[in-house]
Amino acid sequence: MKKFLVLYKASAMAFAQMMKATPEEQQAGMDAWLAWGTKARSSIVDMGAPLGKSLRVTNGGSSPTTYDLGGYSIMEAESNDALAAALKGHPHFMMPDSYIEVVELMSMPGT
Repeated sequence: MKKFLVLYKASAMAFAQMMKATPEEQQAGMDAWLAWGTKARSSIVDMGAPLGKSLRVTNGGSSPTTYDLGGYSIMEAESNDALAAALKGHPHFMMPDSYIEVVELMSMPGT
């Protein structure tokens, strides 16, 4: 079984709009995520979490940065196609200009 890092992305405008959601809209969104999590339970390794502000760190120091990343999950599937099927209808797509990026997690050599 392959493992994947699932990255929930959208435009800065979409994230700003999401932050203005009413408590009822926030609850409806959370309910949709939990329903999807129940449906995709066999593929989910770690449901993940929303992400906060980011910091760019270099040899020369650090600085705040902007990004299009709102959260992550770790999932497993037999193939990329199987993972795409598990993500079909994901509630993240309710957000305008949203998309999901997946990256296969490779084994660390020598471990």
